[in-house]
Order: sequence, then structure tokens, then C-alpha cells
Amino acid sequence: MNSAEAFAAIALAAVACDGSLGRDEAHALRAQLEYRSVYRSSSDAEMGDLFDQLLHRLRDQGVNGLVDEALPVLSLAQQQSALAVAAHLAHADRTVTQEESAFLQDLAQRMALPDGEAAAILVAIEALNRDSLDG
Repeated sequence: MNSAEAFAAIALAAVACDGSLGRDEAHALRAQLEYRSVYRSSSDAEMGDLFDQLLHRLRDQGVNGLVDEALPVLSLAQQQSALAVAAHLAHADRTVTQEESAFLQDLAQRMALPDGEAAAILVAIEALNRDSLDG
């Protein structure tokens, strides 16, 4: 697994961790990846192949197995971004389930980030997605 596959694997695990992949989450997953230069130049067929491979791994290994394979491949900076994207994707359907919250907490603990950094990333992404203008 290379770093592009590993980054996408973390993002896919984030949207798959609750056992469902809604339309909003699938759209957000694709948008978050296309924002990154390494995926931007990929054709639809190449992105389809990437997701086919990752979905096969997900079915074989489960969410935790996919994350176990991906994390060691990512640099510190890539882990920071992957955690932020995973948290953002958990908020994509405007509801963070208990499974998604537990996944994010577990992912944050498993990353090699400096003390407190993972928690700060999760808090920042939560604040970014909070609809505080509603009342």
C-alpha cells in the first residue's frame, strides 16, 4: 500500500465504520480526495480502481484491519491530514453516530501524533461542522 492508497483507506474507513455509506458521505469522500493533488489528476477509472481495491481490503480485513495496514505508511503530516479528513467525513451527513465517534477516538489514539494534537484536530473539525447559527 502506498501513501495515496493509505490516505484514501483512512477516509474510506471513516465513512464505513458505522456499517453504512450514505449518499452525502460518498459525495464528501470523493470531494475530500479530489481536493488533494495526488487524486485530482486521477481519471474516473483510476479512482474507481482505487476504491474497488480498498473496498475489497475492507471486506477482507474490516475497518480495523484496513486502518492497521494504512497507518504505518503515512507520515506524521499525512496522519494529521487523514485524521482531519476522517473527522470531517464523520460529520458529512450532519450526524456523528456512536460508532463514528468511537472510530475517531480509536484512530486518534493509534496515530503517532504528539500529545494532545489528535484531540485538538478532532475538536477543531467538530467546531468547523457545528451549526452554531441555529440558535
